[in-house]
Amino acid sequence: MRHRDMRSHGTPGHRHAARRLALAALFFAASASAHAACPSDAWSREAMLAWKAESDTGLEAGRRDALVSTLTDCLASTDPALRDDLGYEGLQAVLRAGALPPEALRALRDRLQRMLDAPDPQGVARPFAALVLSEVARTDRIKPWMLADERAAMVERAAAYLSSVDDYRGFEKTVGWRHSVAHGADWAMQLAMNPKLERAELDRLRSAVAQQAVPASGHAYVFGESERLARPLLFVARRNLHDEADWTAWFATLSKTLDDPARAWKDEAWLAKRHDLAAFLRVLYLEADRSEDAGIAAMRPGILAALKALP
Repeated sequence: MRHRDMRSHGTPGHRHAARRLALAALFFAASASAHAACPSDAWSREAMLAWKAESDTGLEAGRRDALVSTLTDCLASTDPALRDDLGYEGLQAVLRAGALPPEALRALRDRLQRMLDAPDPQGVARPFAALVLSEVARTDRIKPWMLADERAAMVERAAAYLSSVDDYRGFEKTVGWRHSVAHGADWAMQLAMNPKLERAELDRLRSAVAQQAVPASGHAYVFGESERLARPLLFVARRNLHDEADWTAWFATLSKTLDDPARAWKDEAWLAKRHDLAAFLRVLYLEADRSEDAGIAAMRPGILAALKALP
């Protein structure tokens, strides 16, 4: 009888496993439904379009928070009119108007960072969460509201996101932009521009840029990613915390991604890496050559040496 009961109801271990699977299913269902409120009951598409046309960022707190929530949900839409024109541009307008107090900024930041960890079957929610996080980072640069540990944590999240990108889709006619690398670079750039970041934090961002400047997968950039990746690096340099020797060593390490004579000029991935490295270096050299900033000037010898070392 005991064995019959165990067969019909399962062992405690099996019951716990089933419970974990059920909880996981609920979590993923909740994650999927979390992006289903665009438009929402509180804010229809027509209402959001009218709000955007009026540029009204002075809403009372309750209506403002409902709008921010709806716009955030729009970031996961495969409709570029909802995702780009309303979701991103709407949140950008609210953030640049300084319409959110620190507690609302923290809530938005945390929600966007949770989106980076949630399932994203269409591949649009994460890159647009990262893009709006760049705007959240900008608000702290313009008028500091983060504590030092919060800022350091955001640097780590931005660097981890940029380093981990393996979806290199840029523009598609039906869905529009995904552009994960470029959006991650924008987030890194806004952080690099913040004078409160210390050298160790800038180095973390610089390392993340290096990982995507020449993707290990051998993906060849065609949507302007090299230019976007160069921007955070230029702002790191403007802080003038790295000398010429440091930059020269950094670029020499980047050049080593092509150290594979057996594959040179006869392997598609190697050729893609050379393409990406050359594009990245040329963008930086153009900027460094015309800049009078002392920090950027320290980059020039390293960039030129890396260009000359190109196979």
